Amino acid sequence: MSNFIIRENQKLNNQDLINASEWVDYFSLLKPRVMSLVVFSGLIGMSVAPGEIHIITALIALISIALGAGAAGAINMWYEADIDSIMLRTKNRPIPSGRVVKEEALSLGIIIAGAAIIIMGLLVNFISAALLFVTIAFYVFVYTMFLKRRTPQNIVIGGASGSLPPVIGWTAVTGTIDLFPILIFAIIFFWTPPHFWALSLYNHSDYRKANIPMLPVVSGIKKTGIYIFIYSLVLFPITLLPWYFGYMNYLYFSSAVILGLVFCYKSFQVLVKLNSEKVIIDKMAKKLFNYSIIYLFMLLLCVYIDSVLM
Repeated sequence: MSNFIIRENQKLNNQDLINASEWVDYFSLLKPRVMSLVVFSGLIGMSVAPGEIHIITALIALISIALGAGAAGAINMWYEADIDSIMLRTKNRPIPSGRVVKEEALSLGIIIAGAAIIIMGLLVNFISAALLFVTIAFYVFVYTMFLKRRTPQNIVIGGASGSLPPVIGWTAVTGTIDLFPILIFAIIFFWTPPHFWALSLYNHSDYRKANIPMLPVVSGIKKTGIYIFIYSLVLFPITLLPWYFGYMNYLYFSSAVILGLVFCYKSFQVLVKLNSEKVIIDKMAKKLFNYSIIYLFMLLLCVYIDSVLM
């Protein structure tokens, strides 16, 4: 009798583990790491907006932004399952590994996207819902389905979708669009290419195998290094515009200068190492990629801190 009870308990425990694993797979379809940065940038846009917003409304807006980002990620994984199965970096994702059926990912993405837009429209405001719809549609139809497999400028143009959350956060509070959130949009927009080109530098063989025309595949690693450095130089003065137009104070200004100079330096390091062995190039590109994430997080955090102190 006791052995029977033990076996049944083991079966239940195993079933719980399977169910938990399935939930993890479905959650990973939403690209939680990307989602977290999207939500953070939306929160920054909301925090610096003039006026007040009820805490419940703010939470609803942030949840809607998170759901919208996750929905776009799920549909992206559905559409790119074929190339994900080829690339070493992505072949263990839920769909190519066989843990999730493609149609389930598509259904999940569509349902969550619809829910996010409707909730935002009914409980926050129409303009935020419209911008969320544009963000999801641009990422899915323009970037994922049209640009990514056709042009090395996929990241340059497609970056617009990832730059909109701060604007959505702003409009959730104000119901209008102002210059300040557009400046934050511009910062993220010009940050996106060097960030993803650094990633594609040390994964360019993967992209070539999957026949994705990323810049290193089409134009070579040297030209990619040049473009990364040029974009880092262009990004630097753009990050100073919130201070120039009087939205930010000297705390943000000094932080943007320091963070930007380090970004330019690390981009230059990649550029000068492009004649080195692949392992060295990959190492420098990874360092730049990792720093670029820290860079954007710290810059947006400084936007918030400076706005509180002003």
